Amino acid sequence: MRLTAALQGDLNALLQAEHAAAERAVTAGVREATQGLKGELRRQITGAGLGRRLANTWRSQVYPKGRPSVAAAGYVWSKAPRLVRLYDEGAVIRSRNGLFLAIPMPAAGQYGDGRQRLTPGAWERIHGVRLRFVYRRNGPSLLVADNARLTNRGRAAANIGRSRGVAYTRLAGRTTVPLCWPTDETAPWRHEN
Repeated sequence: MRLTAALQGDLNALLQAEHAAAERAVTAGVREATQGLKGELRRQITGAGLGRRLANTWRSQVYPKGRPSVAAAGYVWSKAPRLVRLYDEGAVIRSRNGLFLAIPMPAAGQYGDGRQRLTPGAWERIHGVRLRFVYRRNGPSLLVADNARLTNRGRAAANIGRSRGVAYTRLAGRTTVPLCWPTDETAPWRHEN
């Protein structure tokens, strides 16, 4: 028995068509893997509670740009690498002036004068109440406002009468409200949920 084979068409054209299909397939696979890695990194950042803005700093690019290639490569990077590294590895945050860094609690609010970040001194100036340092052995120390009240929005305010500007004499509504927890500047800071 004798078999004969014959090739119909142009061999070079068939090889070029197969090479073009391989280029498209490799580039599509690399693009999908690159987009998948970027999406996973973004999901991890938002899942850790760090927000969409930090998650959206992740970018990706497939090379060569704009054309398929058998040797395609993908690159994923962050536009804020130092910030991502800070959350990943932890860092020591030091205060500019003094021994402690005061981290405001929700009762203190976020902003002070002119929409600036709130400091303990600014809170005292705005509300006219001195803050007191409370040392706690089994937990973080606190800065508290004595003779204060909580508003309906959960913010601390001075417990002062509206008509005469004097402190209320009745006991209802008066409390000690923790506003900040100062941390020792040598303690490492890590983001925790």
